[in-house]
Amino acid sequence: MLSPGRTVLFAACALGLIAAVSAVQLQGERVSARPVPRAPDPVAPSAKAVDRAVKRGLQWLASNQSSSGCWTGATGHKRSDGYVVFYDQSWQEKHGRGHPGVTSLAGLAFLASGHLPGRGPYSETLDRAIDYVLDRTGHSAYMTDSGSRMYSHSFAVLFLSQVHGMTRRRSSEVESKLREACRFVIEAQNEYGAWRYTPGMLQADLSVTVCQVQALRAARNVGIRVPKACIDRVIDYVKRSRISHGRSAGAFFYKIYGRSARTKTSFTVNAAAATCLHSAGVFDRGLNGPALNYLEDHYDEVSAYYPGHYFYWYGNYYAVQALQMEGGKRWDRYWAKLSRDLVRRQRLDGSWENSVGPGDHFSTAMACLILRAPLGYLPVFRH
Repeated sequence: MLSPGRTVLFAACALGLIAAVSAVQLQGERVSARPVPRAPDPVAPSAKAVDRAVKRGLQWLASNQSSSGCWTGATGHKRSDGYVVFYDQSWQEKHGRGHPGVTSLAGLAFLASGHLPGRGPYSETLDRAIDYVLDRTGHSAYMTDSGSRMYSHSFAVLFLSQVHGMTRRRSSEVESKLREACRFVIEAQNEYGAWRYTPGMLQADLSVTVCQVQALRAARNVGIRVPKACIDRVIDYVKRSRISHGRSAGAFFYKIYGRSARTKTSFTVNAAAATCLHSAGVFDRGLNGPALNYLEDHYDEVSAYYPGHYFYWYGNYYAVQALQMEGGKRWDRYWAKLSRDLVRRQRLDGSWENSVGPGDHFSTAMACLILRAPLGYLPVFRH
């Protein structure tokens, strides 16, 4: 039993301890109530650094164009994280064949930097690329070579729409081929309102669909008729592709029909969905917002794990368009990271690596296109 004196001392010590604990708790609450310091925003490379990178990339592309006007690229399709090749670049070079999609993207890269067919230092480069693309159709409206599919056809439509009215050589042929190729895209739209790898497939995904929609929009901008019903069906398909619940609610599924339907979403898929809606004339932030949030939240992950993969190149080709349309601080942060990474990763010869996918002609064209997107020289980059 404590004596009265010890009781008083014990009580005083207890009160002191309680006061000390309370002070620590209050201090902790005050600290936790303060704003958590945010990492400083990344700094974009200077405009001169970006210019140098693009100029070196275009020089590399020009020096690697074949005599027939094409660029090569392994033709195939994705399988999980891999790429199944049908025809590789060595086969194409041996047989004098090219890749219409890669060739069209390379042509677009020169246009995006302000170079024009028929004039300037890369006039012959562009003229040869136009000739190659025009000669891919033969008796069909389907622009294909080396087993290429609807991806390549849509990029060829996009390229021809951007040079429409720019060239006197074969100008009437550019328009007639463009009309035929657009009609082919419209007729290839399936019952779901979307597209897949080959014409008329009863499957659909957002990755192939965005390419067709953007090609049609670009063609419509130069006077090619595109039925409103075609675009309305696309919009309905994209809306049905939204994820309704869970952590990714509001983002978009890669596929909603067929095998592995409603199981996958990704940076690339959400970039495709947002750009598809923008290209179709839908700028609803309530609809696009979650996809744009997904892009901002996952860029670092994609950049770290897939730096040379076609996921990175294809995803950022559409993400740069979607986020530039959004603008603001989100765009500033994304552009700073993206342009910084691209400038740092350029190789000494001026090219960029594509370790999984069509190859370095593809990635170098994509890098130059992405880095020039903010200039808005290509009408398709202006919404």
